Amino acid sequence: MMRTLIIAACSLLFALQAGAQEVVGKWRTIDDETGQPKSIIEIYQKGDKYYGRVVDLLMKPDDTVCDKCPGERKGQRIVGMDIITDMMKKGDTYEGGQILDPAKGKTYDCKFWLEGNELKVRGYLGFFYRTQTWQRVE
Repeated sequence: MMRTLIIAACSLLFALQAGAQEVVGKWRTIDDETGQPKSIIEIYQKGDKYYGRVVDLLMKPDDTVCDKCPGERKGQRIVGMDIITDMMKKGDTYEGGQILDPAKGKTYDCKFWLEGNELKVRGYLGFFYRTQTWQRVE
C-alpha cells in the first residue's frame, strides 16, 4: 500500500514538472523598440506540429489587418491569424517551421525554446537572426 502511494506521488510530481515546461499556452510578446507588451500569442498543438495564433493586440485596435502580408493573408485581420506554423519538437527546441512578422509582411524560418517561464523565439533569414523573449501569460 505504501509503495503504491509513493509511486503515485512520484508520478504526479513528474507529470507536474513536465506540464510546467510545456510550450502550449498563451505568451505575451514584447516590442523590441519600446519594451512594451505588444500582443498575446497562443501556442497550440495540432497533430505533431505546433502553431502560434494572435489572440490579442495590445498596442493597436483588434481589427487591424495585415496590409503588407503576401498571398491569402493580405488584408486579413491579425487577431485570429496563425503567425507561427509547422513547428516540430526536436529535443528541447521547436523548429522546422516559420514565423510571420505582420508589421513587415515577411516570413522567417523559426526556432523557439523554453527558459523557465520565458519563451525564446528566434527568426532566421539566412545567417542573420533576431531573438525575442516572450513571457508566459498566467
